[in-house]
Amino acid sequence: MNVYERFCFNLLGERIKARIKTKREADSALINGMLSARMRISFEAYLATAYISAVAVGLIAALFAGTVTYLLRLPLIVYSLGSLPEIFYLLSEYSLFIGAVIAAAVAFLLFSAVTWLGFMLYPRIRAGERRRNIDATLPYAINYITAMSAAGIPPAGVFRLLGESEIYGESAVEARYITREVYIFGKDLLEALVTVGQYTPSPRMRDFLQGAVASISSGSNLTGYFRNKSEQYARENRMEQKTFLETLGLISESYVTALVAGTLFLIILQSIMSSISGSDDPVFLYVVIYVIIPLGSLLFVLLIDSMTPEI
Repeated sequence: MNVYERFCFNLLGERIKARIKTKREADSALINGMLSARMRISFEAYLATAYISAVAVGLIAALFAGTVTYLLRLPLIVYSLGSLPEIFYLLSEYSLFIGAVIAAAVAFLLFSAVTWLGFMLYPRIRAGERRRNIDATLPYAINYITAMSAAGIPPAGVFRLLGESEIYGESAVEARYITREVYIFGKDLLEALVTVGQYTPSPRMRDFLQGAVASISSGSNLTGYFRNKSEQYARENRMEQKTFLETLGLISESYVTALVAGTLFLIILQSIMSSISGSDDPVFLYVVIYVIIPLGSLLFVLLIDSMTPEI
């Protein structure tokens, strides 16, 4: 924990611990998300930080909104076209103050809710990023595991060596948690694999660890299991890359059709229509050139980026 998180925990930590005892099931989704994201902060400290941050951001936004509303005298701009109840006329002389209070209250509720929602969603977002990284590096990590296992290194040592290698990304992180369960907490390898597999965000990693547990429990050849999984994931990777390249070709054809040929057609059509009608207003051309083409290109870039598998 950093200094700010420790400060928040000191303020609300005990209350949150008491809250967890009564609402454990309601917090289970957030707890599982934090475990899948491998966040290095306790649940109590994270929830205390979320509470304090939401209130702090809400107060800052409320102060800013109320001050701006009061200084710019925004409530005085509002007027009514019809009759109102008598109470509104009695409060009209306080409209500036009331409007500033309302703006501050709305800003507080809005920004506090957005901040709180961000804290609640962050573990899931982080877990999703880890899942993609694990799925991308797992085939290469299993190749490494297979080589180490074939060299006669025991299974616990294989995962320890994998955890010490930084080039395998989040797959190495999962291996480090297996090593922690075995060498620090004193669990046997089977229990460590089950524990880590329970909270890993990657279904492929979970399937791999469960298969390793079954292979060890049945006394099968673990090196053979690693080799079979390595070949399986290599085939799946090739299929995913092939599918991605085919989709990329379809997207490129759509881009050429929509944003190259399509915009050229619109520009030529508008030029012809302007010549026929005698109009010299180029607003539509400006929209096509400065709005449609840049935004369309940006959308295609974001689409391709979201679809591109990690390597």
